[in-house]
Amino acid sequence: MRALRSNDGQASVELVATLPVLVALAAGCWQAVVAAQCWWLAGVGARAAARAEAVGASPLAAARRSLPVGRRPGVSVTTGRDGRVTVRLPVPGLVGGSRLGRVAVTAGPREEGR
Repeated sequence: MRALRSNDGQASVELVATLPVLVALAAGCWQAVVAAQCWWLAGVGARAAARAEAVGASPLAAARRSLPVGRRPGVSVTTGRDGRVTVRLPVPGLVGGSRLGRVAVTAGPREEGR
């Protein structure tokens, strides 16, 4: 009959095998937080741009002023005829200088009856 092998170190091997999965999961969660922050900041910029548009000031300048310095590059503002303003903000990736896409938020004057 064969002798049973020892299980010494089995937990260490399993931990090492699951570490890449845990790192990928943590990176994915952090990327989701970054994307959510960009969406929130785009909303702040859209509201500031809509207020500026309502009083005749530059919506782009107002949107940029409302954003942190690191989020200002790449922001774009589109104004509509109805006074609504859309702010688009790039979502940075965690690796290198990559960009995962853009988030867009629209703000403007409220319609009557709402």
